[in-house]
Amino acid sequence: MNILAIGAHFDDIELGCGGTLAKHVANGDHVLAFVATKSGYSNPNNKIIRPNQIAYKEGLAGMEILGVRLICGGFRTFKLEFGEKLNRKILSIIEKEKIDRIYTHWHGDIHHDHQIISKSTLHCGKHVQQILMYRSNWYKAAISFKGNFFVDISNFLNKKEAAIRAHKSEMRRTGRKWLRYFKNEAENAGLISGVQYAEAFELTKWTEK
Repeated sequence: MNILAIGAHFDDIELGCGGTLAKHVANGDHVLAFVATKSGYSNPNNKIIRPNQIAYKEGLAGMEILGVRLICGGFRTFKLEFGEKLNRKILSIIEKEKIDRIYTHWHGDIHHDHQIISKSTLHCGKHVQQILMYRSNWYKAAISFKGNFFVDISNFLNKKEAAIRAHKSEMRRTGRKWLRYFKNEAENAGLISGVQYAEAFELTKWTEK
């Protein structure tokens, strides 16, 4: 099976579906990750918080831990827009790699870049038979995330956490809150689905072959 995970920034994919991707790799699937932006950013006073070079280095390390091949889009952070340039990039990957299943951002995410990636994925992936949406932050949105599809990652939580830890600059910035939050989310999803740890997705499309 050919799997594509799509994220706006380095770290989104690890947070949202890192355990699931590690499981796909272990099962022998062909797994790719497309990260749209350079992922560096500054604060409102133009002080650089995360340089592009560090974001890339950490993102590559995270994907290497998961065993996933990384494809970079090179778009500017916070400047993603739904349009031909982004759509062509995503569509070209889908067609070239003959993608069977996509994991992408949840359409209700309040982060601008996340919303654009979700919209572009649904547009470009209209012929892909399986599309699942993940959450990669804890920001409150006006609508609720419908976690209605679960993947057991009990044997892969350690790999997910190691991939998250690879983002050392963000770990320092957030005080390692990501690790606590997403482990709790995995435990809660596991309780709902009857396993130890799980990742929850909102099912967009599923065609059973």
